[in-house]
Amino acid sequence: MKKGLLIIRIILGLMMVVFGLNKFIHFMPMPEMQPAMENFMQSLVSTGYLMALVAVVEIVAGILFLTNKLAAFGAVILVPVLLNAFLAHLFMDPAGIGGAAAALIMNLFLLYGFKEKYQSIFSD
Repeated sequence: MKKGLLIIRIILGLMMVVFGLNKFIHFMPMPEMQPAMENFMQSLVSTGYLMALVAVVEIVAGILFLTNKLAAFGAVILVPVLLNAFLAHLFMDPAGIGGAAAALIMNLFLLYGFKEKYQSIFSD
């Protein structure tokens, strides 16, 4: 389990740093999307802050995973971002769901691996 956590933590950490930075630097091309998904993404960008916030959360969580400092916290703050990415693809662009599904599954695996760190939250 420890080796699995290490491997998943590093892979997801690298993914989050790369995809987060891409939202600022635009070094990877955008994939083809369904019109509904394209409109959704344009709406997020047009807010002026939301995609930047998502990028910062991804980068911070990625760094926390890669440094293994507060990695359990990184897994928690990443849940809303990855869940939204998964659901957006599920309903608007099912063909592009692979990456979001993989990242969500990896994050759920990390959450499970860090479950002892969350016990105080759920205790009376």
